[in-house]
Amino acid sequence: MTELFARLLSERDWLMADGATGTTLFNMGLRSGEAPELWNADHPDRIRALHDGPVAAGSDIFLTNSFGGNAARLGRHDAQGRVRELNRLAAALGREVADGAGRPVVVAGAMGPTGEIMAPMGPLSHELAVEMFHEQAEALREGGADLLWVETISAAGEFRAAAQAARLAGMSWVGTMSFDTAGRTMMGVTAADMVALVDRLDHRPLAFGANCGVGSSDLLRSLLDFSALGPVLPLIAKGNAGIPKYSDGHIHYDGTPELMADYAVMARDAGARIIGGCCGTTPAHLVAMRAALESRPRGPRPTLEQVAQTLGGFSSASDDSGGTTRRRKRG
Repeated sequence: MTELFARLLSERDWLMADGATGTTLFNMGLRSGEAPELWNADHPDRIRALHDGPVAAGSDIFLTNSFGGNAARLGRHDAQGRVRELNRLAAALGREVADGAGRPVVVAGAMGPTGEIMAPMGPLSHELAVEMFHEQAEALREGGADLLWVETISAAGEFRAAAQAARLAGMSWVGTMSFDTAGRTMMGVTAADMVALVDRLDHRPLAFGANCGVGSSDLLRSLLDFSALGPVLPLIAKGNAGIPKYSDGHIHYDGTPELMADYAVMARDAGARIIGGCCGTTPAHLVAMRAALESRPRGPRPTLEQVAQTLGGFSSASDDSGGTTRRRKRG
């Protein structure tokens, strides 16, 4: 099934991924603390609608509703015994939507972090992490996912474990980390560290990059660091729709469709070949992103100052990978 992803990449300068799973499901009624993956069994029509949105908006790739579908995270809801069931359903529902799209659409089996700290700092051994990711990967493969999409990872060890699990499942994969702490992941990985990590893997991803984090400006700074190192593999940019604001008991993202259209074009010009949105990104944002990518000509690689002027200031003066800006921090 991976051939579809590879073929589309060979035919197109860029591919558009989807937007926010969590934001969309909360808008559908998901409650805080509820496991979204349970909806694959309890509310399949809502999950089909989740995927229908980005497909109608022009996405070439969408992620299955399986981000927290590993045993550790499902165990918080006494559902650790349902990993295979819920992941197979996630992929099968995605497959149904993609097959009915009337055009080629890639179903990416989403695999997020375990939520545990890797040894020696924490209790999660490499072997157990591989086992949990492998269980999830096998189920996503059985359900019909085209490839695995490992995202929001912060620890190098967990990234390596996911890569090994993908190999054991016979699946191709892509992987992104979240650089949300002054250009580092929560566990201290920089963009340069990630490039070196990917290069050393026995089972390398088909593409890699960044997702989520603080905002679109910070994500593009990490992307510029990636591209400056000249990686051979395609790059992924999947940034949040602006900055989260707490209002009326809910988290809202302040990024407009117009801002995300600018972000998408800048991501393309910075070197990304797979461009999507993360938290706060709705189908309305995706429509604007697709239109901008199709209509605006390719431009030069943006500077950090141009990113800050267009998308807003960075959350820190430096990203610890060599990218700095004189622009003040967000206040």
